[in-house]
Amino acid sequence: MASEVEETLKRIQTHKGVIGIIIVNSEGIPIKTTLDNSTTVQYAGLITQLADKARSTVRDIDPTNDLTFLRIRSKKHEIMVAPDKEYLLIVIQNPSG
Repeated sequence: MASEVEETLKRIQTHKGVIGIIIVNSEGIPIKTTLDNSTTVQYAGLITQLADKARSTVRDIDPTNDLTFLRIRSKKHEIMVAPDKEYLLIVIQNPSG
């Protein structure tokens, strides 16, 4: 399983524009990252809160629904968040175009 995760991370990292990848556990603690420590801690904390809020909002609108993906685009970056039961995959990239 660990080698599968490593292969997936390597594959994502090779995509054009990818700046970094962070995997966060259910407590919001980064367990794997390609970024420096302070950047990782900042993104992990803030994106975990945002994903929790987004999930809560989706469920408030429709209790039978759930958050499957979150995409945030700013002037400088695009942050893609794939939530799972136990983990959060965060990919930061330069927006193309």
